[in-house]
Amino acid sequence: MTAKSFLTDIETIRQRAREHIDRGAITEGYKADRDTVIKLLNEALATELVCVLRYKRHYFMASGIHSKSVAAEFLEHAQEEQMHADMIARRITQLEGAPNFSPDGLLTRSHADYAEGDDLVDMIKEDLVAERIAIDSYRDIIQYLGNNDPTTRRMMEEILAKEEEHAEDLSTLLEALGKKGEPAKPATRH
Repeated sequence: MTAKSFLTDIETIRQRAREHIDRGAITEGYKADRDTVIKLLNEALATELVCVLRYKRHYFMASGIHSKSVAAEFLEHAQEEQMHADMIARRITQLEGAPNFSPDGLLTRSHADYAEGDDLVDMIKEDLVAERIAIDSYRDIIQYLGNNDPTTRRMMEEILAKEEEHAEDLSTLLEALGKKGEPAKPATRH
């Protein structure tokens, strides 16, 4: 039994690299359906942007006895979700697509909802639901990509790991608040 040999013909690799040079990083080895990948990534981008907006609202609206530490968690998550959005947008452009930042239809492209929550506990629950949605949908994207686009798959795996961390953080916050009693409702802003 012979082991499969690695492609060692460097001249062939060099020749292929010169062909279709206008396609940038997309070589003959790219096996995914780019249009589908770009569509999925634009949905993930919308999901991240909606999460940024929801976390930012929760950060500013958090009030009550336990709000300071929870608001800090909301802000940290908002910043990390923005980093995810930037990573996704960058990858879309690498695939010769256009990242869709248009507010028109943002909620219909997003997998997560934009739910404001009435108090601190509701805000945490809404954020946890959104993280759980992202976890499941990003896992599906990763499975779809398989070995056809390993760069996008690795990026989505990195984002998925952070979303799972966010979900765990929020779950821990809910548990801690449950032991300390219901927080006060946010102040009404006019």
